[in-house]
Amino acid sequence: MKKPLMFSKSPVAAAVSVVLSAGLMFPSFAQEQAAESAETEQTEQQLQQREKNAMEVINVQGIRGSLSRATAFKRQSSGVVDGISAEEMGKFPDTNLAESLQRITGVSISRNDGEGSEITVRGFGPEFNLVTLNGRQMPSTGFSRSYNMEALSSENVTALEVYKTARAAMPSGGLGATVNIVTTRPFQTSERQFVISGKAMHDSSVDIGDSVTPELAALYSDTFADDMFGVAVSLSQQRRDFQQQYANIQGWQANVGLPDLEEGEFTDPRPVGDDGERIGNHFFPKDMNYGFTDVQNERTNGQVTLQFAPTDTIVLTADYTGSRRTSGRVGYGWGIWNEFGGNINSYILDENGTAVYADIAGNDSSFTANWDTTEIEADSVGLNLSWDITPDLNLWVDVHDSSNKIDNGADKGIHSTGQIILGSDQLRTKIYDYRNGEIPQASVLWNNGTNVLGRGEIDSNFSQFLRSPGESNIKQYQVEATWYNSVFDVPLVKVTGGVTRTEQDMGGYNAWSGLRGGPGFNPSFTQIFPDGMFVYNNTDGFLDEFAGGGSDLAQNYYYTYDIEEALARQAAFLTEERMGADEYYVGIRPGDITGRSSVLEETDAIFIQSEWEFDVAGFFTQVNFGARYEQTDVTSMVRQRVEQQVNWVSPSEWIMQYVGGGDESTFLTQTGEHDVFLPMLDVKVDITEDLVGRFSTGKTIARAPLGALNGGRSLSGSPKPGARTGSSGNPNLLPFESTNIDLSLEYYYGDGSYASIGYFKKDVDNFIQNTITETTIDGIRDIFQGPRYQQAISDIESRGEQATSTAIFEQMLANGHGNADGAIEPNSDDPLMVWNISRPSNTDEKSVNGFEIAIQQLFGETGFGAAANATLVDGDTSFDVDSLDQQSPLVGLSDSANLQLFYEKHGWSVRATYAWRDSYLLGVGQAQGSSDAPPQFARSFGQWDLSVNYDVNEKLTVFFEGINLNNETEEGYGRYEEQFLFARQYGPRYALGARYSF
Repeated sequence: MKKPLMFSKSPVAAAVSVVLSAGLMFPSFAQEQAAESAETEQTEQQLQQREKNAMEVINVQGIRGSLSRATAFKRQSSGVVDGISAEEMGKFPDTNLAESLQRITGVSISRNDGEGSEITVRGFGPEFNLVTLNGRQMPSTGFSRSYNMEALSSENVTALEVYKTARAAMPSGGLGATVNIVTTRPFQTSERQFVISGKAMHDSSVDIGDSVTPELAALYSDTFADDMFGVAVSLSQQRRDFQQQYANIQGWQANVGLPDLEEGEFTDPRPVGDDGERIGNHFFPKDMNYGFTDVQNERTNGQVTLQFAPTDTIVLTADYTGSRRTSGRVGYGWGIWNEFGGNINSYILDENGTAVYADIAGNDSSFTANWDTTEIEADSVGLNLSWDITPDLNLWVDVHDSSNKIDNGADKGIHSTGQIILGSDQLRTKIYDYRNGEIPQASVLWNNGTNVLGRGEIDSNFSQFLRSPGESNIKQYQVEATWYNSVFDVPLVKVTGGVTRTEQDMGGYNAWSGLRGGPGFNPSFTQIFPDGMFVYNNTDGFLDEFAGGGSDLAQNYYYTYDIEEALARQAAFLTEERMGADEYYVGIRPGDITGRSSVLEETDAIFIQSEWEFDVAGFFTQVNFGARYEQTDVTSMVRQRVEQQVNWVSPSEWIMQYVGGGDESTFLTQTGEHDVFLPMLDVKVDITEDLVGRFSTGKTIARAPLGALNGGRSLSGSPKPGARTGSSGNPNLLPFESTNIDLSLEYYYGDGSYASIGYFKKDVDNFIQNTITETTIDGIRDIFQGPRYQQAISDIESRGEQATSTAIFEQMLANGHGNADGAIEPNSDDPLMVWNISRPSNTDEKSVNGFEIAIQQLFGETGFGAAANATLVDGDTSFDVDSLDQQSPLVGLSDSANLQLFYEKHGWSVRATYAWRDSYLLGVGQAQGSSDAPPQFARSFGQWDLSVNYDVNEKLTVFFEGINLNNETEEGYGRYEEQFLFARQYGPRYALGARYSF
């Protein structure tokens, strides 16, 4: 209810106020009418006393107070709603907002760098959920609608509100749920509050960086001139150093060409058909990589809120929220790259046709270095008016202008992100083996007769530099009027109506240097690097939480090197005089911009919502119904370079060439529009004094991803065989539309204690599927499998040699098909290149249903308490792993469960939490996967956290935090668990700190 006048309560505070007066409000409507005259005579002093009592309850601190407030908010809200409240000013249950949200039934999270970042609600991932800040829609980072919870510090947050059912009065976009982040307002309490806190964080994964990093926060709130003016200021600064260790495969290729091998050189348990061919599909990994990244993250948050109440009926609020995040990364990796057909020497498949062992010749192995510095700047300025025009009529006006900018080229030296690829193609064969352990093994037999590449044999392959800055902006105007019925003798409580205009624009550009420095070890430049530049390292302690990791890795060594020295030596040697157009240049040049794009989305909305209270057969009933109508216009503009041809520049590298060297470009502007009608109905019945039943139905939407609305087409700049991919957008995409039904039963059997069970069903129409279509483009021809390519194979095999990709490339050069730069260009008799182009489109309807179960128990005055919840979901949205047909399943659907155990008494506050999420579909399509758009699954994940607080006195609290105490790791796989995709290891984190209240 938006009527924050003299007392300016938050929604959670309002809920507690209602709880205190529940004994007066819960009798039947007929009884209320009989007592109407008595209520009319209630004095303002009595009202103020009731509000004061409510605020005193709110000021109960600690875990019990937080749970009690959240329970009251849930009980008194209309529809299916959950909340989390701050334990006290400046202390939220978790330092990360996403980690807090996963304690709520039906909410699970995805992690970035080992921290919670985005939420999934009832199986619907981040792009299906709307996050608002004090009721305002916020811009996200990048070409996405998913708001990253890492952007905000938790110190200034007083509550998180999760609305799982439709609300006509709320901005649309939360098909799964709408999460409202409520921050501190000075009029929430007239008392001066000043809290500072600091802690030292130790990340056990740190290798390079500080093993202990600081986190500081301060929060001040006060009112002046008899509560006429108020100010609240919060500041926080956090730094975290850590290391991520990983192994990964970029994609699995289906039904690649297999050579004719002798018995004993392969194992294939798949049945044989009447035609003598194997029945079923087979799959091979495109590569196998290992590596680690040292990361330094810094985040600064600030918020200023000013409030002015010139009269008892007007409250003006102005606020600013800003955040600055900088992430610096330096990483090293090593691995192998595969092509198939004649390159395959031997293999072993399992029953699903997945290669668990392969001996593959050709191509290369590399030692890479990569680095980037990314800066994110988010700012939001807002104005708000709440005016009681009459005792029964409130006007609420809110305006905000918010922006979110990201730049991954914030490196002060090269102003881009960069990657150096060193290594060699002087190998006999490469081995991939996943028959044992939790991590596949990859090793190389070099031409030197060993499994170790010597320092003097390390060659320059290529380097590349990228930059893709972007900006997202939202201007939103909201006007609402709420009328409280005190005139008509009907069970109507209030009516709220309003209009909203939201203007969201997003734009940016992509720049890619191409592959600099004569890619592909052709010719060889081992003389660039002195042996002393390379540092030999063993793999002890690397991925040692996984069976087969650490020193057990087949390739148990890697090289690191000084990045600046490697850049300088290549730039000094690979000059224009020596390399021509392949000159080694560090950074991005103006001609490297591959495209610019922008999307403007303008939405006008109107809504009406009403609240009713009456008695049905002796049961007190509350009904809330309304509707929202929205009209949206979309404008997309794209500038892109014109593709000319693809050159084969080395055995492993194929490079796109552009008309005019990339200086010529085309512009494309497209438009789209849609409208939606979103009705909603909530019914809440007090079956007994402690038992509440709910029924809700309505329509919610989630708009298409902003990036998918971009028109135009882009093709890979490095289109190797098996990786000829592209994408295009569709500005006419309709939003996902979900028709929802919710039923729940809640039993409130004690102070802060309750048990609940709920059923939900969502039928989602206009589901968006990325369809991959095999397409040819006029004029772009393919050397691969062309007549010259086939002639080279014939020449090689006639000598009794193996036709690897390296041998074919060298034979074509020997046959005179190379240009002056040693690259092979397409001919007019080569076939047209086949591209796998991904384009989004609206498809059929999907259905999801599930159950939510929760229990929360406070054990009297013992100080002990526990809370547990579980969500079980199902639907016709699963991925059929045995089919190569393209599919559009729901990403993120999984069961989840959470457990909290706590003790709070005698100055001690101890909480242990466990969060579990079952395996789930991460996405469809793999970076180097085949055109059937193979899936990415995440294995189940469970994490233990612990917090211990001790109140030294009324003002000083010291605390300890332990995060990921069980050192849980992240793992992913493809169609089958044997199709490894990634393994990541971070390690536990610990913090010691203190909080002081003045």
